[in-house]
Amino acid sequence: MNITSALIIIAVAALVHASFQLSISMLTLLSSHTIGKKRSRGRLVLLTNAFTFGVGVMTLLLLSGLAMLLAPAVGTGASPLLWTICCGLLSGLGLAVWFFYYRKESGTTLWVPRGVARYLAERTKATKQSAEAFGLGLTSVLGELLFIFAPVLVSAVVLLHLEPGWQLVGIGLYTIVSLSSLLMVSLLVAGGMSISRIQKWREANKRFLQFAAGGGLLALSFYLYVEQVVTTAALAAAGSV
Repeated sequence: MNITSALIIIAVAALVHASFQLSISMLTLLSSHTIGKKRSRGRLVLLTNAFTFGVGVMTLLLLSGLAMLLAPAVGTGASPLLWTICCGLLSGLGLAVWFFYYRKESGTTLWVPRGVARYLAERTKATKQSAEAFGLGLTSVLGELLFIFAPVLVSAVVLLHLEPGWQLVGIGLYTIVSLSSLLMVSLLVAGGMSISRIQKWREANKRFLQFAAGGGLLALSFYLYVEQVVTTAALAAAGSV
């Protein structure tokens, strides 16, 4: 796997991550509560920035920590079995996103356990300080771990095929790209766009985002399976002839 291919795979996985909506839902809810309590624009920007920073930090820690845990097993290259497991997780998650990511009701209610959803909503409503917003950002990543685990896992495995300097580039690339949608919403809120307008856009485009996320996961799974499992097996068979 060359550097360009590795970085493209990481970027695609991060784009899929960026299409998930729990952190954005929490950011819009936090902004709505802050605006509703007549807090200043400066306070709103401070809280949204702290929240976004928390999401970025947890994403970075999750990716780098998982790569470190996998390093002894992967060594100089992942085995076809590990790639098969990764592809299976991507495919299963892609289908799950297509069928289950949004609840079958109006609005943008996500498939998140109701107890977790209530806890996050209560914590969002009670957030007043930037440190609390930062912690909320950390928590939001863990709240959606079921959906983001597969793209993070694949990115961690790909990172281990790179030299140390390029690994840092890959970690930074994944973190920034995965934050792209959240950063965009944060900038819109800071710029004065109404939360209701953002919510209307999210509701109008939720099926597209759902299809794109699931399709991206399935496409990435197919590419990795052909490239890392089928091609490797074919080359090994050719070499043994």
